[in-house]
Amino acid sequence: MVETTGGGPQDGAAEVLDRPLPDGVRRKVVQIVADGFGGLTVAELPAQLRQYARFTPNRRAKFAGNAMAAALETDPLFRQRIGEKLRESQPELTGALDSGSPPPAADPLDVAAAAYVLRPPGWVKLVTAAGEEAQRADAERADEETRAELERMRAELDRAREHTRSETERLRAELDAAKKETDSLHRKLRSALADVKRGEAALRKLRGEMEAVRAEGQAQVSAAESETRRLKARLGETEAALEAARRAAREGRSVEDMRVRLLLDTVLDAAQGLRRELALPPVSVRPAETVDAVEPGRMTPKDIAARALSEDDPAVLDQLLALPQAHLVVDGYNVTKTGYPQMPLEKQRLRLLGQLAQLAAQTGAEVTCVFDGAELAAPVLLAPPRGVRVLFSKPGVTADELIRQLARAEPPGRPVIVVSTDREVADGVARAGARPVASAVLLKRLS
Repeated sequence: MVETTGGGPQDGAAEVLDRPLPDGVRRKVVQIVADGFGGLTVAELPAQLRQYARFTPNRRAKFAGNAMAAALETDPLFRQRIGEKLRESQPELTGALDSGSPPPAADPLDVAAAAYVLRPPGWVKLVTAAGEEAQRADAERADEETRAELERMRAELDRAREHTRSETERLRAELDAAKKETDSLHRKLRSALADVKRGEAALRKLRGEMEAVRAEGQAQVSAAESETRRLKARLGETEAALEAARRAAREGRSVEDMRVRLLLDTVLDAAQGLRRELALPPVSVRPAETVDAVEPGRMTPKDIAARALSEDDPAVLDQLLALPQAHLVVDGYNVTKTGYPQMPLEKQRLRLLGQLAQLAAQTGAEVTCVFDGAELAAPVLLAPPRGVRVLFSKPGVTADELIRQLARAEPPGRPVIVVSTDREVADGVARAGARPVASAVLLKRLS
């Protein structure tokens, strides 16, 4: 509906649009303002649009569209200036509007937008007609799109129905196959459950047999470990004997040669001692010596009886050490812990070794002192005194076993005296042919 005020029927400025500007017309109007915007100075622009003066037309249309539409509606001077720019850019269209006969081939939206800006007489009808034409075009386009969409949806529905029928048939076939497979699986499951039960029974039986085998294996392992320890001890003895044989071979003689020579020296020294003991003359018997007579200095049975000594007399040890090629083997810690156990081990060793050195110097006997290496936290740095051999047992070997090895290493017939209070040691060395002596006897002799 068109309203007129004060200016007469030919004055288009008095006409008022009684409905919102159609969207298509509004977009065309904003584009016209954006295109004519750049031909105006900043002073010619409304205050609210001056901030967009440096924008490009497209950016103005994008960011200042609402502001430009509002300014065009409320500011007649700004609308007049935009109209002048429009007349310069589109003279044919604007001339036709001024004459009241818009070109029939022109776009209705362009005609309505130009009429909205120029406001010629009847511009409201042009804008309204353009809006209605645009709505009809949109409706027709929407209707065509709707019909096309409906046809497309019908085609898709037909395809979906056909697909559904084929899919249903396929699913029915698969369902039948699945039912058959399920029946087969049920039968297999029952068979598997039976197999599982039989397997569990067999497993329980195997566990029992395994426990029995494990117990038997543990017993065999224990026996094997015992045998291994025994064999290791024998192996240690063998290795020690082999090392001694190697040392003797390096020196140019075998162990047996050394034992025979040592035994020969022992026999010779014993013969010389026996000759001295029996007062045998250095030459052969003379005829005069066969005459029976009493000679001065000959021992009587009473004198011989007076020579008997008790087992704990230190003189017994002196007599034993006076034998030819005597070898004194001392159980070190057994002696020190019997005589002075309150002292630290280091001081015990030093005291005993100093006293044994004096004894070796006095008697000339071979002296070997054995200590247990298991009681040591670290190897002992020790310079043995003159005339005394100091030995420590290896890991896993006790001093008692090392003493028995030393006794077995000597040739039969050589005097070997072992000092130890340990009854097991004494019995072991006695079976090897050595003479055991209590530790107290040695302590008395050393003191």
